[in-house]
Formats: sequence, C-alpha cells, structure tokens
Amino acid sequence: MKNIENMQLYLIRLGEISLKGMNRRLFEKQLKANIKIKIHGYHNLIEREKGRIYLYVDQSCPEELVYNTLKTTFGVVGFSKAVVCEKNFETIVEQAKSLIEREPFSDGTGTFKVEARRADKSFPLNSYQIEANLGGVVLDRYPEMKVDVHKPQKVLYVEIRDSAYLYTTPVSGPSGLPVGTAGKGLLLLSGGIDSPVAGYRMASRGLRLDCLYFHAYPYTSEQALQKVKDLAMILAKWNIGISLFVVNFTEAELWIKEHSNEEEHTLMMRACMMKVANRVAQKRNCQVLVTGEALGQVASQTLEAMCFTNSMSERPVLRPLVGMDKQEIIDLSRKIGTYETSILPFDDCCVIFSPKHPLVKPDTDVETESFKNMNIEELLDKCVEELQEFQFSYKV
Repeated sequence: MKNIENMQLYLIRLGEISLKGMNRRLFEKQLKANIKIKIHGYHNLIEREKGRIYLYVDQSCPEELVYNTLKTTFGVVGFSKAVVCEKNFETIVEQAKSLIEREPFSDGTGTFKVEARRADKSFPLNSYQIEANLGGVVLDRYPEMKVDVHKPQKVLYVEIRDSAYLYTTPVSGPSGLPVGTAGKGLLLLSGGIDSPVAGYRMASRGLRLDCLYFHAYPYTSEQALQKVKDLAMILAKWNIGISLFVVNFTEAELWIKEHSNEEEHTLMMRACMMKVANRVAQKRNCQVLVTGEALGQVASQTLEAMCFTNSMSERPVLRPLVGMDKQEIIDLSRKIGTYETSILPFDDCCVIFSPKHPLVKPDTDVETESFKNMNIEELLDKCVEELQEFQFSYKV
C-alpha cells in the first residue's frame, strides 16, 4: 500500500489519452503537471496506471478546489472521490459498509446496483461475484432499496487493480487532451460570443493559447476592453493561465477608412489584423492563429473572404467553429461561462467600422493589390511595438 495516511483520494478516468500509443506517457505527464499547477499550494501525490490517474491530496485541501480543478482540466473524462484498501474481500466489504453510510446511499431509499471492474484477474472473485456479494451488503443495510441494473438511481463502483478502489458518485470532466500537448497558438479574441468558444475548443485539443485583442479607443470604449479582459480571465482556467495582448488599433483603423474603398473596409481591417497577429505570433513562438469565424455567418466569413484572409497570414489559421451554426456556438458559450460576458453591450472595432455594403465575394488578387496600395505596413509595425500585455492566472 502507498503512504497515503491523512490524504483524500480522487480517482481520475482518462479517455482519449488511453488510446495513445508510444507517446501516451507524454500526455499523462502533461495532465499530471497541469493538475499540480492548479493545486500547488497543497501537498499532493499523483500516480498513474493505464486508463486511470490517482490524485491524493492533503485533507486540508478544499474539496471545492479539487472539484473545480478537475472539472476544468482537459484530459480528465471523469473523476470520483474514492476510498482505497487492500485486495482482501473482507476488507473491501468493510469499506463498502462505511461508504454507503454517506450520500447518496445514506437515505436508504431508491434503486441501486453494484458495478465491479476486475482489472487484476488473479483476484479470487470475478466481477459478477463481487457485485452480488456487495449488493447483499447494501440490502442488509437498506432493505427498502431495490436492485435495478439498467437505470439505477445510485451506483456503488468497485475496481480491483493494484489495490481495491470504491466510490459512488462520478463527476464528468471536460475530456479532450491536456493543454500543452499540441503546441501553442494565438487566439484573436474579440468581445463577441464566437472567439472565446473557439479558444476553448482549441484548448480542448491540447493547444496552449495567448490572446490578441484590437482596441480602437475612443471608438471602442474602456468597457469593451474590460469585457475582453473578463473573457480572457474565464479562458485562463481552461488554459492553465493566459496572456492577453492589446493592440492600439485606432490609427490603423482611421488609415484604412481613409485609404480604401468603403466596401473594402472590413477586408482591409482583417488583413491588417492578420499581419499584426503574425508578427505577435512570431515573438511569442505561436505556430498557428485561431479565430472564431464560422462559414457564412457574416459577410467577412464567406469562403472567398476567408481565402483572402488566409493569404495575409504566414501561419495556418485555425477556425474550430467553421462548421457550427450560431445556436451551437451560443450553447457552448453558456456551458463554459462566457456567454453573459460576451453579450454585454460594448462593441469592438469590427462593428464600429463595418461598412453598410461590404464585399461578399472578394477577389484575392484584387484585394491584395488594394492592401499594398494602402502603404500601412509602418503603422502595423508601430501597433506591435506598442502592445500592452495583461496576465491572467489559472484561478478555478
């Protein structure tokens, strides 16, 4: 047995990570590191076995901190507060008796089942025998309860591995891959609904993110900037902390308005954003850019407009929302906690300078020539030189 006196066990279930081959340990190592970062103020021990990670934390560590950590750490499919004991059936029975004195079994009503998993095939009882015997233990204690193996209201779980593990109430995690296993990207973060969701989705695939916001004061307000800071703060808990870079874009916006045709304003603005983003990405060692664009959602997100935008970027542009409709995006924004902030009535520069009749199907060659004719590169260099940086921690 491990030296785990006065420590609480949380059994963490893995999903996609378990399917990895020779590099599975790299994913598990990153997941362990991400969990440790979030609970660094408390003594903890993390051990792994294929398909499972065992987190032991000091009893002084708040349960709420552990739950919030595991519910916002990509790579965790689910977890349970558990007890561990020797692989001796009499000992397992005693642990089961103690466990069912707590919620959800403690009221002694409703339906239940016992679900056993015998990973150690040398254990003398098979899964069915374990379930039958422990089911009897539950019924002895709570004779009014009924067995329902299909849709039980309560479940007692038992896993026989290096030791015996028992638990009752699994909690879902966010799944995905641990942040930091897929490189680094730069998220173009606006104050709208879409881009925070795009950041969340790419973080769920293991991409660590920095954020870039274009601010055009006084045309966009300080409240608009604060809204973006609040969104970055929400994303930080999923991303294990985040850096937000703010571009002073006012001078560039006015230049675009003066030196391009009105119907081209949005295209030229997005071209400039791509140019600035590539410069920032190079400084921050980001391999890709991430945007919240969805195909056909607005005029600047037609296939032709996206092709033009791509032509302005030296790095791949990832659009994780490209095939989603607006309601799907809204539903996900509610789930991750960004929706209420995103709908605050403070517009970003994309809305303020939007033309009445934007080009819907631009020709990339024609618009590239229009961009060159603006002679705006020096202004874009100035934007990068005057970046403001804000750091947000991984508060859970």
